[in-house]
Amino acid sequence: MQDTANGKTGAGDAAPHHILDAPACHLGEGPTYDPATDTAWWFDIVGRKLFEKHSASTEVRVHELPLMASQLCVVDDRTQLLATEKGLYVRDVASGALTPHTALEADETDTRSNDGRVHPSGALWIGTMGRKAETGRGSIYWFRGGELRRLYAQVSIPNAICFSPDGTVGYFADTARGDIHRVPLDAETGLPAGEPAVFVAAGACPGGPDGAVTDAEGNVWSARWGAGRIEVFSPEGKNIRTLAIPARQPSCPAFTGRHLDQLLVTTAYEGLDDAARTADPNAGRTFIVQAGVKGLAEPRVRLAS
Repeated sequence: MQDTANGKTGAGDAAPHHILDAPACHLGEGPTYDPATDTAWWFDIVGRKLFEKHSASTEVRVHELPLMASQLCVVDDRTQLLATEKGLYVRDVASGALTPHTALEADETDTRSNDGRVHPSGALWIGTMGRKAETGRGSIYWFRGGELRRLYAQVSIPNAICFSPDGTVGYFADTARGDIHRVPLDAETGLPAGEPAVFVAAGACPGGPDGAVTDAEGNVWSARWGAGRIEVFSPEGKNIRTLAIPARQPSCPAFTGRHLDQLLVTTAYEGLDDAARTADPNAGRTFIVQAGVKGLAEPRVRLAS
């Protein structure tokens, strides 16, 4: 574990942080935290790895996966649900065994899963995209109790999926377009109750909108791919804080720790040549940042009807 409390790459607050002792990720993604076990989980999508870290330990366990995966949801103390390139799989925590559960674009061999989060109702929103980020190749889906519905089509790179604390608002982005949208939701189901509107316009701040998470006050923490920062937006869409991340391509934040006051931030070295990686030595590393605010615990996904 490397301490870098005063390090700074992107503009903004240089909050105290450290780098986890874990392999650099080709494409780090999908961090989440399970309060019941005090454990954080995240992926290297391209590297086909699942990482596991207990807050009380400096050790990071690496689980090799047989396929690309991007999102982990807790079902119960023994079971998880993984979104993968081949659909939704149930994972046994003790053995790591994967069992197919629900097909996701089973006829589309050139797409894979990407960003997702669990709504307070237990519904999973999960995005898909082309393996080469082809324009309009992906979608955003809603899944709960075994039912799968497509919410939005013609999405290139689905990202920034997160929800207000009361579940009445959802957020999402297409990184290729640059806008973050907000949409009213039915709090009981997590389904849209109206049409999306622009929450943060493309070009409003540097970088492309990647993964995002909300805190206990409903503020949206948006990783900005290519800009080395996380931008924080109020529920009204006002930019209220900029947090520097000492890696050029932060991909997703998640609140973690017993007090939910730390951010686990994944990054990536995808697309960087040797010269760019030399200039960005922390590319792909995973950070723990002292956020100074309280986040929300990720809900458990509702697997059964």
